[in-house]
Amino acid sequence: MSKKSNESGQSTNNCDNILIHSVPSTHETLTQPETIEEFALHKSIFNGNYKKVSELLQHPPPNWNIEEEIGRKDKHGNTPLHLAVMLGRKQCIHALLAHNAPVKIKNNDGWSPLAEAISYGDRQTISAVLRKLKQQSRHHMEARRSNLVRALYEIKDFYMELKWDFASWVPLVSRMLPSDICRIHKSGASLRLDTTLVDFNDMRWERGDISFIFRGDKPPHESLTVLDNEYECYQNVRYEDADIEDEVDVLMSTDILAAQMSTKTINFSRAQSGWIFREDRKELVSGQYQCDLYAIQGLVLKQRKRREHLSNDDLQKNRALVDSITRGRRASLSNGSIDSNVSIDLPRRCSLQPPPVPNLTWEQYISADKGNCPQLGRTPVHKQSNKTLRATVAMSKDFPLSVEMLLNVLEVIAPFKHINKLREFITIKLPSGFPVKVEIPVLHTVTAKITFQKFEFRDNIPETYFEVPSHYVEDSRRFPEL
Repeated sequence: MSKKSNESGQSTNNCDNILIHSVPSTHETLTQPETIEEFALHKSIFNGNYKKVSELLQHPPPNWNIEEEIGRKDKHGNTPLHLAVMLGRKQCIHALLAHNAPVKIKNNDGWSPLAEAISYGDRQTISAVLRKLKQQSRHHMEARRSNLVRALYEIKDFYMELKWDFASWVPLVSRMLPSDICRIHKSGASLRLDTTLVDFNDMRWERGDISFIFRGDKPPHESLTVLDNEYECYQNVRYEDADIEDEVDVLMSTDILAAQMSTKTINFSRAQSGWIFREDRKELVSGQYQCDLYAIQGLVLKQRKRREHLSNDDLQKNRALVDSITRGRRASLSNGSIDSNVSIDLPRRCSLQPPPVPNLTWEQYISADKGNCPQLGRTPVHKQSNKTLRATVAMSKDFPLSVEMLLNVLEVIAPFKHINKLREFITIKLPSGFPVKVEIPVLHTVTAKITFQKFEFRDNIPETYFEVPSHYVEDSRRFPEL
């Protein structure tokens, strides 16, 4: 019979805590399972009690759901992993990650454990958390895979064009912004997206000739592939952790970014025209879809940057580091020397000195007012901007694709950041119909207008269209963020 110890160290018998000194009668009440202190895992991590953390994880109390407790948020929104990272509890971090603690989760201030790990500055911790994030992303995709494949099979084969026009209220910036037409082919459980906009991030973009292929009939590690048609190479998107050191260097050398669209106060109102006799506006989009226009109000774009982990020297060099990595890869491609083993000769970032240990007790931390979380890690150095934006959407009841079908398609190609922005926007509760044209903010000063300018059902799309050309060479480091 197994033994276990309670919080005071006393040995108890693991038999559902039934009294063993006498046999209870039918009128006697059985002893209830021992109750454990709320946020016991959080508290043990806060106090650096790794022995207790290990005990709770390996032998959870009978009334515990271990998965729920590992992902549970305290009043400040911090999970056990948040606290472990912010306080530098390395043993606790590795124990939590070994039990699949969620990484893509944010606290009340909007920061993930990875963001807090970058702030703390321990390279080993950043690498471990980043690896787990990639692993969990892969598992999420694999868990959704069967549903996505089934959903794709249920949609008739089609060809669709998404036109992207980027604009800014800053006149000179608006002239410089790119435009793009994404072409999407769907056949059976296969998707192909062709685009010339490789990346768009923080007012920087990269042009190219890129194809993204999803094959639902392929094994998971071969189902997602990105082609660089200009350099005739490809990369399978595996969310693997084989070589993430360059990515860790970039994270440690650049701002920690958090941007999100807040929809708490969002509301839709019919766009109207006319001075005296007002009437609801309608618009013919793409020459064939009659749409009702809606103004979207209360949409707030929140953007924050943290840089307490960066020195003044870092702020001068960080952009050069990212550019060097990108230029180095593209130079090797243009020279025809595609080699996944070739590394860019850049110095590795070293771990920072740990921040001061907070002079704070668990009781002081957990009793602090919500919204006023005590400082645990490095003193934050951040900028924050909130901008209320007016967006518009044109909804059509005649478009042959449903919003649910569109979300399934966009989820497959979500690794492209600008596509993911569209997916996030579509998930809000839109008016009835299909969003044939939307204008949404993608950066603080930049708005994207996306138009479904062409859609047609097509039969007999060639199977070869979803295959990698035989003369293309694999380069597993071409797209480091995928």
